[in-house]
Amino acid sequence: MGCIFASSMEVMAYIASIFVGISLGLIGGGGSILMLPIFVYLFKIDEVVATSYSLLVVGVASFIAAVQKYFKKEVDFRSVAMLGFPTLITIFLVRKFLVPAIPIILFEWKDFVFTKNIAILSLFALLMLAAAWSMLKNNSDEEPTLTSSNKVAYPFMILSGIAIGLLTGLVGAGGGFLLIPALVYFAKLPMKTAIGTSLSIITINSFVGFLGDWGTYPIETSLLLTVIALALVGIVIGNYLSNYIPGKKLKPAFAWFILVMALYILTKELILN
Repeated sequence: MGCIFASSMEVMAYIASIFVGISLGLIGGGGSILMLPIFVYLFKIDEVVATSYSLLVVGVASFIAAVQKYFKKEVDFRSVAMLGFPTLITIFLVRKFLVPAIPIILFEWKDFVFTKNIAILSLFALLMLAAAWSMLKNNSDEEPTLTSSNKVAYPFMILSGIAIGLLTGLVGAGGGFLLIPALVYFAKLPMKTAIGTSLSIITINSFVGFLGDWGTYPIETSLLLTVIALALVGIVIGNYLSNYIPGKKLKPAFAWFILVMALYILTKELILN
Protein backbone atom coordinates (compact mmCIF):
# COMPACT_ATOMS: atom_id res chain seq x y z
CA MET A 1 0.00 0.00 0.00
CA GLY A 2 2.84 2.38 0.88
CA CYS A 3 4.49 1.81 -2.52
CA ILE A 4 1.22 2.46 -4.33
CA PHE A 5 0.70 5.69 -2.36
CA ALA A 6 4.26 6.83 -3.08
CA SER A 7 3.81 6.04 -6.77
CA SER A 8 0.54 7.98 -6.98
CA MET A 9 2.16 10.97 -5.25
CA GLU A 10 4.96 10.92 -7.83
CA VAL A 11 2.45 10.81 -10.69
CA MET A 12 0.64 13.78 -9.14
CA ALA A 13 3.96 15.61 -8.88
CA TYR A 14 4.70 15.11 -12.60
CA ILE A 15 1.20 16.26 -13.56
CA ALA A 16 1.58 19.29 -11.29
CA SER A 17 4.86 20.14 -13.07
CA ILE A 18 2.94 20.38 -16.34
CA PHE A 19 0.41 22.71 -14.73
CA VAL A 20 3.25 24.94 -13.51
CA GLY A 21 4.27 25.40 -17.15
CA ILE A 22 0.66 25.94 -18.24
CA SER A 23 0.33 28.71 -15.66
CA LEU A 24 3.52 30.37 -16.92
CA GLY A 25 2.30 30.15 -20.50
CA LEU A 26 -1.16 31.48 -19.70
CA ILE A 27 -0.49 34.36 -17.29
CA GLY A 28 3.26 34.87 -17.72
CA GLY A 29 4.20 34.00 -14.14
CA GLY A 30 3.09 32.63 -10.82
CA GLY A 31 3.54 28.96 -11.65
CA SER A 32 7.14 28.87 -10.46
CA ILE A 33 6.01 29.65 -6.92
CA LEU A 34 4.43 26.18 -6.80
CA MET A 35 7.65 24.32 -7.56
CA LEU A 36 8.93 24.25 -3.98
CA PRO A 37 5.71 22.69 -2.55
CA ILE A 38 5.73 20.15 -5.42
CA PHE A 39 9.30 19.09 -4.63
CA VAL A 40 8.72 19.02 -0.86
CA TYR A 41 5.23 17.53 -0.49
CA LEU A 42 4.89 15.39 -3.61
CA PHE A 43 8.43 14.36 -4.50
CA LYS A 44 9.41 14.27 -0.79
CA ILE A 45 12.66 16.19 -1.39
CA ASP A 46 14.44 17.77 1.58
CA GLU A 47 13.27 21.38 1.98
CA VAL A 48 16.68 23.01 1.55
CA VAL A 49 17.58 20.84 -1.45
CA ALA A 50 14.13 21.57 -2.91
CA THR A 51 14.91 25.31 -2.93
CA SER A 52 17.95 24.53 -5.09
CA TYR A 53 15.92 22.37 -7.48
CA SER A 54 13.26 25.07 -7.67
CA LEU A 55 15.86 27.65 -8.67
CA LEU A 56 16.94 25.55 -11.66
CA VAL A 57 13.38 24.88 -12.89
CA VAL A 58 12.45 28.55 -12.44
CA GLY A 59 15.62 29.57 -14.30
CA VAL A 60 14.94 27.38 -17.33
CA ALA A 61 11.26 28.37 -17.54
CA SER A 62 12.09 32.07 -17.17
CA PHE A 63 14.80 31.79 -19.85
CA ILE A 64 12.30 30.45 -22.40
CA ALA A 65 9.88 33.27 -21.60
CA ALA A 66 12.66 35.90 -21.58
CA VAL A 67 13.87 34.90 -25.07
CA GLN A 68 10.35 35.51 -26.39
CA LYS A 69 10.32 38.94 -24.72
CA TYR A 70 13.76 39.75 -26.17
CA PHE A 71 12.58 39.26 -29.75
CA LYS A 72 9.63 41.53 -28.96
CA LYS A 73 12.17 44.18 -27.79
CA GLU A 74 10.68 44.12 -24.29
CA VAL A 75 13.92 43.78 -22.31
CA ASP A 76 15.81 46.79 -20.88
CA PHE A 77 19.39 45.62 -20.43
CA ARG A 78 20.44 48.72 -18.45
CA SER A 79 17.87 47.81 -15.80
CA VAL A 80 18.95 44.17 -15.98
CA ALA A 81 22.44 45.34 -14.96
CA MET A 82 21.34 47.94 -12.38
CA LEU A 83 18.82 45.77 -10.54
CA GLY A 84 20.18 42.37 -11.51
CA PHE A 85 23.78 42.84 -10.35
CA PRO A 86 23.06 43.47 -6.63
CA THR A 87 20.38 40.76 -6.71
CA LEU A 88 22.80 38.32 -8.33
CA ILE A 89 25.61 38.94 -5.83
CA THR A 90 23.22 38.66 -2.88
CA ILE A 91 21.71 35.38 -4.12
CA PHE A 92 25.13 33.80 -4.66
CA LEU A 93 26.33 34.80 -1.17
CA VAL A 94 23.09 33.61 0.45
CA ARG A 95 23.14 30.22 -1.30
CA LYS A 96 26.88 29.68 -0.88
CA PHE A 97 27.37 30.86 2.71
CA LEU A 98 24.19 31.86 4.57
CA VAL A 99 21.89 28.88 3.85
CA PRO A 100 24.54 26.22 4.74
CA ALA A 101 25.42 28.18 7.90
CA ILE A 102 21.87 28.30 9.30
CA PRO A 103 21.60 25.82 12.23
CA ILE A 104 19.34 22.77 11.76
CA ILE A 105 17.46 23.66 14.97
CA LEU A 106 16.80 27.38 15.45
CA PHE A 107 14.93 27.17 18.77
CA GLU A 108 12.75 24.90 20.88
CA TRP A 109 9.65 25.78 22.89
CA LYS A 110 8.06 23.01 24.96
CA ASP A 111 7.36 20.20 22.45
CA PHE A 112 7.74 22.41 19.39
CA VAL A 113 11.07 22.41 17.55
CA PHE A 114 11.52 25.25 15.04
CA THR A 115 13.95 23.88 12.48
CA LYS A 116 15.74 25.36 9.50
CA ASN A 117 13.38 23.51 7.12
CA ILE A 118 10.27 24.83 8.90
CA ALA A 119 11.70 28.36 8.77
CA ILE A 120 12.30 28.14 5.01
CA LEU A 121 8.83 26.74 4.30
CA SER A 122 7.17 29.32 6.56
CA LEU A 123 9.03 32.15 4.85
CA PHE A 124 8.05 30.69 1.49
CA ALA A 125 4.39 30.51 2.57
CA LEU A 126 4.52 34.20 3.52
CA LEU A 127 5.99 34.90 0.07
CA MET A 128 3.05 33.00 -1.47
CA LEU A 129 0.59 35.11 0.55
CA ALA A 130 2.26 38.27 -0.70
CA ALA A 131 2.20 37.01 -4.30
CA ALA A 132 -1.50 36.08 -4.02
CA TRP A 133 -2.32 39.50 -2.57
CA SER A 134 -0.38 41.19 -5.38
CA MET A 135 -2.27 39.21 -8.06
CA LEU A 136 -5.67 39.90 -6.50
CA LYS A 137 -4.94 43.59 -6.06
CA ASN A 138 -3.41 44.18 -9.49
CA ASN A 139 -5.59 41.95 -11.69
CA SER A 140 -5.39 44.35 -14.56
CA ASP A 141 -3.55 44.57 -17.85
CA GLU A 142 -3.38 48.36 -17.52
CA GLU A 143 -0.13 50.08 -16.71
CA PRO A 144 0.06 51.65 -13.26
CA THR A 145 -0.02 55.41 -13.14
CA LEU A 146 3.30 56.85 -12.04
CA THR A 147 2.98 59.89 -9.83
CA SER A 148 6.69 60.38 -9.18
CA SER A 149 9.23 62.04 -11.46
CA ASN A 150 10.68 60.28 -14.48
CA LYS A 151 14.13 60.20 -12.88
CA VAL A 152 15.39 56.66 -12.33
CA ALA A 153 15.82 55.96 -8.60
CA TYR A 154 19.15 54.11 -8.66
CA PRO A 155 19.65 53.85 -4.86
CA PHE A 156 16.20 52.28 -4.46
CA MET A 157 16.93 49.87 -7.32
CA ILE A 158 20.12 48.71 -5.59
CA LEU A 159 18.40 48.31 -2.22
CA SER A 160 15.50 46.47 -3.88
CA GLY A 161 17.96 44.18 -5.64
CA ILE A 162 19.63 43.24 -2.35
CA ALA A 163 16.28 42.58 -0.62
CA ILE A 164 14.96 40.49 -3.53
CA GLY A 165 18.25 38.58 -3.72
CA LEU A 166 18.05 37.72 -0.02
CA LEU A 167 14.49 36.44 -0.34
CA THR A 168 15.12 34.54 -3.59
CA GLY A 169 18.27 32.95 -2.21
CA LEU A 170 16.50 31.73 0.92
CA VAL A 171 13.32 30.27 -0.60
CA GLY A 172 14.29 29.46 -4.19
CA ALA A 173 11.51 31.49 -5.87
CA GLY A 174 11.92 33.86 -8.77
CA GLY A 175 10.59 36.95 -7.02
CA GLY A 176 8.95 38.35 -10.15
CA PHE A 177 6.09 39.90 -8.20
CA LEU A 178 8.72 41.98 -6.36
CA LEU A 179 10.94 42.71 -9.36
CA ILE A 180 8.18 44.06 -11.58
CA PRO A 181 7.02 46.82 -9.18
CA ALA A 182 10.67 47.80 -8.58
CA LEU A 183 11.27 48.08 -12.34
CA VAL A 184 8.07 50.07 -12.90
CA TYR A 185 8.39 52.53 -10.03
CA PHE A 186 12.16 52.87 -9.67
CA ALA A 187 13.44 52.20 -13.23
CA LYS A 188 10.34 53.86 -14.80
CA LEU A 189 9.82 51.06 -17.31
CA PRO A 190 6.51 50.37 -19.11
CA MET A 191 4.75 47.29 -17.75
CA LYS A 192 5.49 45.02 -20.74
CA THR A 193 9.17 45.95 -20.66
CA ALA A 194 9.25 45.48 -16.88
CA ILE A 195 7.90 41.93 -17.30
CA GLY A 196 10.50 41.04 -19.95
CA THR A 197 13.30 42.62 -17.91
CA SER A 198 12.12 40.81 -14.78
CA LEU A 199 12.19 37.45 -16.58
CA SER A 200 15.76 38.15 -17.73
CA ILE A 201 16.87 38.99 -14.18
CA ILE A 202 15.11 35.91 -12.77
CA THR A 203 16.84 33.71 -15.36
CA ILE A 204 20.31 34.93 -14.43
CA ASN A 205 19.65 34.92 -10.68
CA SER A 206 18.13 31.45 -10.66
CA PHE A 207 21.05 29.91 -12.54
CA VAL A 208 23.60 31.67 -10.32
CA GLY A 209 21.71 30.58 -7.20
CA PHE A 210 21.69 26.99 -8.41
CA LEU A 211 25.41 27.14 -9.24
CA GLY A 212 26.01 28.49 -5.74
CA ASP A 213 24.68 25.15 -4.46
CA TRP A 214 26.86 23.09 -6.78
CA GLY A 215 28.69 20.48 -4.76
CA THR A 216 26.75 21.31 -1.59
CA TYR A 217 23.61 19.22 -2.11
CA PRO A 218 22.96 15.95 -4.01
CA ILE A 219 21.52 16.53 -7.49
CA GLU A 220 19.00 14.04 -8.91
CA THR A 221 19.67 14.82 -12.56
CA SER A 222 17.02 12.55 -14.06
CA LEU A 223 14.30 13.96 -11.80
CA LEU A 224 15.24 17.56 -12.57
CA LEU A 225 15.41 16.99 -16.32
CA THR A 226 12.00 15.28 -16.28
CA VAL A 227 10.38 18.09 -14.29
CA ILE A 228 11.93 20.74 -16.55
CA ALA A 229 10.78 18.90 -19.69
CA LEU A 230 7.21 18.61 -18.34
CA ALA A 231 7.17 22.28 -17.33
CA LEU A 232 8.30 23.24 -20.85
CA VAL A 233 5.51 21.10 -22.32
CA GLY A 234 3.14 22.97 -20.03
CA ILE A 235 4.47 26.33 -21.29
CA VAL A 236 3.76 25.29 -24.88
CA ILE A 237 0.22 24.24 -23.89
CA GLY A 238 -0.26 27.45 -21.91
CA ASN A 239 0.92 29.62 -24.80
CA TYR A 240 -1.57 27.86 -27.09
CA LEU A 241 -4.45 28.22 -24.61
CA SER A 242 -3.60 31.89 -24.08
CA ASN A 243 -4.95 32.54 -27.59
CA TYR A 244 -8.39 31.51 -26.34
CA ILE A 245 -8.37 32.12 -22.57
CA PRO A 246 -7.47 35.62 -21.32
CA GLY A 247 -4.93 35.48 -18.51
CA LYS A 248 -6.72 38.28 -16.67
CA LYS A 249 -9.65 35.96 -15.96
CA LEU A 250 -7.36 33.22 -14.62
CA LYS A 251 -5.25 35.36 -12.28
CA PRO A 252 -7.85 35.65 -9.46
CA ALA A 253 -8.51 31.89 -9.42
CA PHE A 254 -4.79 31.15 -9.44
CA ALA A 255 -4.20 33.74 -6.69
CA TRP A 256 -6.83 32.10 -4.47
CA PHE A 257 -5.23 28.71 -5.10
CA ILE A 258 -1.83 30.06 -4.02
CA LEU A 259 -3.49 31.61 -0.95
CA VAL A 260 -4.97 28.25 0.09
CA MET A 261 -1.62 26.51 -0.51
CA ALA A 262 0.18 29.08 1.66
CA LEU A 263 -2.29 28.62 4.52
CA TYR A 264 -1.91 24.83 4.20
CA ILE A 265 1.89 25.09 4.46
CA LEU A 266 1.74 27.40 7.49
CA THR A 267 -0.81 25.15 9.21
CA LYS A 268 1.13 21.97 8.50
CA GLU A 269 4.54 23.32 9.48
CA LEU A 270 3.63 25.49 12.48
CA ILE A 271 0.55 23.82 13.97
CA LEU A 272 0.33 20.18 12.86
CA ASN A 273 4.05 19.48 12.77
